Amino acid sequence: MNTIKATLLLGLLTGLLVLIGGFFGGKSGMIIALVFAAVMNFGSYWFSDKIVLAMYRAKPVEAESATGLYRIVEELCMKANLPMPRVYLIEESAPNAFATGRNEKHAVVAATTGLLERLNREEIEAVFAHELGHVKNRDILIGSIAATIAGAVMMLASMAKWAAIFGMGRSGGDDNNSGGILGLVAMIIVAPLAAMLIQMAISRSREYLADASGAHFSGKPYALASALEKISNYTQRIPMEASPSTAHMFIINPLSGKAFMNLFSTHPPVEERIARLRAMRPY
Repeated sequence: MNTIKATLLLGLLTGLLVLIGGFFGGKSGMIIALVFAAVMNFGSYWFSDKIVLAMYRAKPVEAESATGLYRIVEELCMKANLPMPRVYLIEESAPNAFATGRNEKHAVVAATTGLLERLNREEIEAVFAHELGHVKNRDILIGSIAATIAGAVMMLASMAKWAAIFGMGRSGGDDNNSGGILGLVAMIIVAPLAAMLIQMAISRSREYLADASGAHFSGKPYALASALEKISNYTQRIPMEASPSTAHMFIINPLSGKAFMNLFSTHPPVEERIARLRAMRPY
């Protein structure tokens, strides 16, 4: 059911992008927008992992690493029947983690050094089980596509805003222009808000599913609940330099400590996630 919902929401995002293209260029604009969406999706499919890892200056973790992180992920992959992903560490004191990559065979899981320092082994294992849940459920591809299309919608809305600013002094104030003005206002304000809300809905539904999958892989739903509680608390106190375009990827939104961003969180309420996990029985 969650997969069907995510697919429908992705269709809505693509439709929104095509409508914006139609507003600017009619049928030709709609075709261009559709091609643009396809090109951006192709790029996000092949290169999203490289872009995100470079953005956060992540470093690969080798099998012989002293942290023991590689071994933790390796054991979880055996339980989840998944190929071993690449494992990365980010030099960052705020605890957090994410998964990326285009499919199971090209997946990446990454964590901050703060996660290893502030969580115990069972909690770390539960966090990576959650991230492998995203891999198993193909959420990393869905999230990348959603972020790419939403980004395109917001970019076009920004272009419309600047076009309106520079076109303000032009004449042509007859009644026929009122519909065009309303449409332009919709492009500038409503379209990016709609794109953000759709992206949020996609991300939220996938987080609940990844929590359930992670609890199953690790067999420790209580450890995952404890990890979420700790990460959420630290996020309020330790700011993380994270891009809003990648916030949906992390196990806890790294921007959730900012009151305004909390209104548009890409994640379900952490209290609800914790309550669901604590209602589960250990596997």
